[in-house]
Amino acid sequence: MNRPRRPEPVRQEGIPLGRIFGIPVVLAWSWFIITAFVVIVFGPQVADLYPAIGLGAYGVALTYAVLLAVSVLIHELAHALSARRFGWPTTRIVLNLWGGHTQFENFAASPGRSLIVAMAGPAANLVLALAGWGALVLIEPSGVANLLANILIWANFLVAAFNVLPGLPLDGGRIVESAVWRATGSQEKGTVAAGWTGRAIAVLLVAAVVLVPLLIGSQPSTVTVIVAVVMGGFLWLGASSAIANAQMRLRLPEVSAGRLKRPALGVPAGTSVQQVKRLLADRPGYDVVLTSPDGLPEAVVDQVALTAVPAAQAERTPANAVARALAPGAHVPEFAEGQELVQYLARLAGSEYAVTDRQGSVTGLLHQSVVIAAITGRPQPGSN
Repeated sequence: MNRPRRPEPVRQEGIPLGRIFGIPVVLAWSWFIITAFVVIVFGPQVADLYPAIGLGAYGVALTYAVLLAVSVLIHELAHALSARRFGWPTTRIVLNLWGGHTQFENFAASPGRSLIVAMAGPAANLVLALAGWGALVLIEPSGVANLLANILIWANFLVAAFNVLPGLPLDGGRIVESAVWRATGSQEKGTVAAGWTGRAIAVLLVAAVVLVPLLIGSQPSTVTVIVAVVMGGFLWLGASSAIANAQMRLRLPEVSAGRLKRPALGVPAGTSVQQVKRLLADRPGYDVVLTSPDGLPEAVVDQVALTAVPAAQAERTPANAVARALAPGAHVPEFAEGQELVQYLARLAGSEYAVTDRQGSVTGLLHQSVVIAAITGRPQPGSN
């Protein structure tokens, strides 16, 4: 007896924290890594300043990590709410190892709007820092409360200042992106430029924190080196990902089924091996696609298997015997291109597709690996 197949379990990215202004908020599992790091590093420092509180110093460190997460949440909410003003749908906010990020659905952007949404986050941190500084002056807390307030104020100042540095994946990278976008009319070219400035910032960050002290004869702490290298690596990877994605989008307009296909002939299923061999003899470099009685592509002749059929049996052996089946519906019009082609192929099974003209006649064969190579800019496996 066949049992119904159970759906695959969906992997949770983190802990759902509910919705704020209708926007889902998720606490990623990786957030606990940075929280543990803050507690381990910051806890002993608090204990040195306030020996009387004992293990409570680690509770203070945990409180700081939570307050920092709240600051990041406000930063991301500023992005989401400013985007909402322009009608950009927000999928969710995720608080994670690197702070957080806001996920958007597809939307129509412009250089100015993109810049406003990006700068809303650092602006929110700056407002938090200024508000905290004003409250500190008025209330004048003491002890641990004073420590937490000062650290939180400076943390928000630093987050705001760091995020406006002009390089992706930082918010300030949208400054470069928007400027190049406005000048060239291409967001992708702006993203590539901002990605390269992001790479430069990553290198300069590590150099400033690690190499400069060594050059002047001082020794940076182990924690400082680890933080600088990790942050530099994060910036480099984020910038590189932005560059790769933008370059991929730049190549999309050149991705066309008609340009990427191998030439092919469409012949009715049941055609003999002998007839197929004669057709191919006059058309070297062609593939042969077998079609059903209603003209739909259904299989591709395997030419290695085709040549292995003895001449004495070629006339009475159907080409179906040496063909591999195409997946159902695995055919695309030769005029399909760009994002439309990629999205269409993503819905099809298999790795090869018959290409047809406007009348439905087979004109070529398209391989998935060729499309991927065209999108990524990487050579196909086995190509020179």
